Amino acid sequence: QVQLVESGGGLVQAGGSLRLSCAASGRTFSSYAMGWFRQAPGKEREFVAAISWSGGSTYYADSVKGRFTISRDNAKNTVYLQMNSLKPEDTAVYYCAAVPADSTVVPGSVESYDYWGQGTQVTVSS
Repeated sequence: QVQLVESGGGLVQAGGSLRLSCAASGRTFSSYAMGWFRQAPGKEREFVAAISWSGGSTYYADSVKGRFTISRDNAKNTVYLQMNSLKPEDTAVYYCAAVPADSTVVPGSVESYDYWGQGTQVTVSS
């Protein structure tokens, strides 16, 4: 089992940047695929980005491709989401999620992930 704690959210102006971090407990972090999702008020949770256990494969939603970068540091049990050129429509609670890498994973599917953090608020002002 793994516990996830997100940090790094906040208020930023449009065009600005933020880096979210997700710290995971446990010794087997490197055996989990990781994802970032977000949920805006009144909307369903949606996929943002995902990364394989090794970091060798990454996946992005079309809406963030070219602006956001997911990465991981297995030595630090942490996954990151670097967000550049932020837009007001990026405003949401951002969640990280984990799933054992030997599971059948659809990177962009909420249902694929077994463990979730509590979320961190990102607000982008226009």
